[in-house]
Amino acid sequence: MHLTLGLLPALLITAGVLRAQELTREALIQKEREEKASRISPERASRWEDRIRLINEKKIPQRLSYGYNGLRVKAGGMITQGGFGIGPEYFREDLFNGRLETQLSYQISTRGYQRGIVRLRSRNLASSRIEAEMLSMHHYYPKIQYYGPGPDSQKSGRSNFLLEDNSLDFSFGLSPARGLLLGPSAGFLWINTGPGRDGRFISADAQYSPAEVPGIDRQTDFRRYGVFARVNTLDNPEGPRAGGFYLFQYNRYDDRRYSAYGFNLLEADLRQYIPFYNQRRVIALRARTLLTDTRAGEIVTFYLQPWLGGSDDLRGFRPFRFRDRNSLLFNAEYRWEIFAGLDMALFADAGKVFPRRGQLNFSRLEKSGGFGFRANVRNRTFLRLDFAFSREGFQAWFKFNDIFPPRPLGTSSTQPYQ
Repeated sequence: MHLTLGLLPALLITAGVLRAQELTREALIQKEREEKASRISPERASRWEDRIRLINEKKIPQRLSYGYNGLRVKAGGMITQGGFGIGPEYFREDLFNGRLETQLSYQISTRGYQRGIVRLRSRNLASSRIEAEMLSMHHYYPKIQYYGPGPDSQKSGRSNFLLEDNSLDFSFGLSPARGLLLGPSAGFLWINTGPGRDGRFISADAQYSPAEVPGIDRQTDFRRYGVFARVNTLDNPEGPRAGGFYLFQYNRYDDRRYSAYGFNLLEADLRQYIPFYNQRRVIALRARTLLTDTRAGEIVTFYLQPWLGGSDDLRGFRPFRFRDRNSLLFNAEYRWEIFAGLDMALFADAGKVFPRRGQLNFSRLEKSGGFGFRANVRNRTFLRLDFAFSREGFQAWFKFNDIFPPRPLGTSSTQPYQ
């Protein structure tokens, strides 16, 4: 009993010493951690990430997009090689209790190009089963590039011409089933052409004869009318990541002055978006063809012929590089999210122009490919940067629109220069 009582103080003292040593070790470990942390600098975001974050926090694109009571600045969206366009715009979606969408805008670019739009479009009529639209456009494009007719045109044949047009079109669509729209459209197109204003290159009318390039020496106006069928299952029309868009339409152009330049135009535009990994990765596909046909004694003017080359189709070639009576185009993109608000894309393009509809096949396709970046706001692309390569070299594109930009419906969609 006395031995046990004698050992108890010794055990308590020993336990206290061990506890003190344990506390001392914990203090040393904690001190080492603090010293190590003081030597490590915090991870810093890149300047690009800081700028994107600041833009998102300040909501700069949203403020520019919303404007004030419908008044805002419209930037970008000009025709390929037209320069940076900017101007005032009035845009409202809520007129007449949200049943009318109104757009009035006028832009002037850094290269002297001009574009004006007056647009009235119905919204939510008959439970969204009816769509009606009036669209009037004005374009003044003084330096459109032209390389000569056909798929075998050469880069050395580069010239330019002036094109000015005014149009007024109406379309009416009825939706018998969800996603399906059918209807007619009709309108007028007034054309004015002339010598190109780009002094670096010869004017097209000085380089090519009327026999080579029909309509280069004459100006005419057109009455146009047609029918369309559209199937639209896109999840978001402004920035789709899933679903499909399929458009088929026929339009007739009647030459009102000479009765020599009328033609029929058949268009098919097919798009499909395939998402995966919670829609953070998307495969975007498009196939599009424009086919013309003429009656006896008619011929398609060169400035209304389909063309390929530029930021929205064959991105590895110069704007308007190929032009003929018919065209075929394929685009494929693989997009993935780098971080919120910025996507990267790998893409491939293939297409051709050809003089006869019987040449609608996969032979002799021009090809290009590359990579790009997509800056997104409110689930839509507001800025696109593409770098493309082809047999004719390298092209870089800085655009304020998606690679598959939305187009008007009906006869307006076949306007030669949007």
